[in-house]
Amino acid sequence: MNTAYVYPGQGSQYVGMGRDLFESYKEINELYLLSNEILGFDIAKVSFEGPEEKLKQTNITQPAIVIHSIAATRLLKNSNADFAAGHSLGEFSALIYAGALDFADGLRLVQLRGELMQKAGEEYKGTMAAIIGLDPAILEEICKDAARDGIVQIANINSPGQIVISGSIEGVKKAMALAKGNGAKLVKELVVHGAFHSPLMESAKKDFKAALDNTEFNKIRIPVYSNVTAKPITKDSDPAVIKDTLYDQLTSSVLWQESIVNMISDGATEFIELGPGKVLQGLIKRIDGSVSIKGIDKAEDINKF
Repeated sequence: MNTAYVYPGQGSQYVGMGRDLFESYKEINELYLLSNEILGFDIAKVSFEGPEEKLKQTNITQPAIVIHSIAATRLLKNSNADFAAGHSLGEFSALIYAGALDFADGLRLVQLRGELMQKAGEEYKGTMAAIIGLDPAILEEICKDAARDGIVQIANINSPGQIVISGSIEGVKKAMALAKGNGAKLVKELVVHGAFHSPLMESAKKDFKAALDNTEFNKIRIPVYSNVTAKPITKDSDPAVIKDTLYDQLTSSVLWQESIVNMISDGATEFIELGPGKVLQGLIKRIDGSVSIKGIDKAEDINKF
């Protein structure tokens, strides 16, 4: 059985995440204390106690999810992955697991990424919307039509019939109306702090590139499937390729469905989601119900595993 570790992205956070791992395992207690030092604030307290509104802030959400994901991974001692992938932010967790980045460097990049995305979202007001029940090709044409009113593009292709669009308020609203008119089953604006994976994140890229250039990346141990291409970065890939994909990811679409299909085609038969929530487990079930799917979020999940 070939195992794939998959890592959740922003939106999977919840108040209390990681607390039972912190209280149950000394090594996770130490991981959170180290993270507090790296970040310069008490991420453990915000993760465990909230308030929810603070935990939802992009600059806090992103490191909180990565820490929880790495904590869950470190506790999964009797398993090793043959492949890895992460949804948007989760790609950093996958790369840390695969050895491309050490934990401290990865967490610093994630903190900066969250801060830059938060700032871009405040400077260039935008929104995102979930569209259920339309083919990606149709939605691509809808976005092109709506672009006359404002910026809009496909941000995530998550699973069959589940797509997220992103852009300016005018562009997204127009695309939402066109999607309804073209028979979408559900069109719902999302509560977000920016138009992620759209050109409105462009202002975040310059400073993020400088940070990527100043961070040491290693060749990876196992294939990690890139959000931008849906193809694997392998142990033979130049580490510069990893930097390029993380840079491009800020304004590019997340090709999650295609990434999972490619992992299965390459031999993955078991998927384990590591980190808060069950979002990716639900998406993978819709992509291919024949594969084994599990999740590690809480201490009880470790015990069951």
